[in-house]
Amino acid sequence: MTLLLDPEAQERFDRLRAAHFPAERNHLSAHVTLFHALPGDRADAVAADLADAARRPGFDVAVTGLRLLGRGVAYTLEAPELTALRGGPAAGWEPWLTPQDRQRHAPHVTVQNKVEPAVARALRDRLAAGFVPHRVGARGLGLWRYLGGPWAPVAEYPFGLLAPGGDEQARPDR
Repeated sequence: MTLLLDPEAQERFDRLRAAHFPAERNHLSAHVTLFHALPGDRADAVAADLADAARRPGFDVAVTGLRLLGRGVAYTLEAPELTALRGGPAAGWEPWLTPQDRQRHAPHVTVQNKVEPAVARALRDRLAAGFVPHRVGARGLGLWRYLGGPWAPVAEYPFGLLAPGGDEQARPDR
């Protein structure tokens, strides 16, 4: 499950990822992971919870700095709305969550990974030199399926999108 960003921010993070992530390991676009692994046998419950969570309006996320990941670099993100948005499902899904998804969530967008630490430090330093904190728009939630390397989109849940009669509309990507 990911947070979907506005198109301009998505394009910028995608360009950075394409430029700095090893091409042979770059199987997906830049993204903000909210949960790494959700059980496939709970797909209907997950979809219903995502549709419910997406009833809220969109919001802005602060891009606050850069984080060294050891062998990579990420942009750090902060938004109380994001913390609350992840917290609801996390509480309901707690029995299903992996140890990784039970940890404290530190939202970020990884633009480099799987490189030598010195290469990561150099990129972090270069990006930090011109960094100016800014805000990007959060536009919805994405659900993905892991395919052993690449990921396939399953559905998008745009924030605030309601069908006539108040029913949620997910946009399947299958």
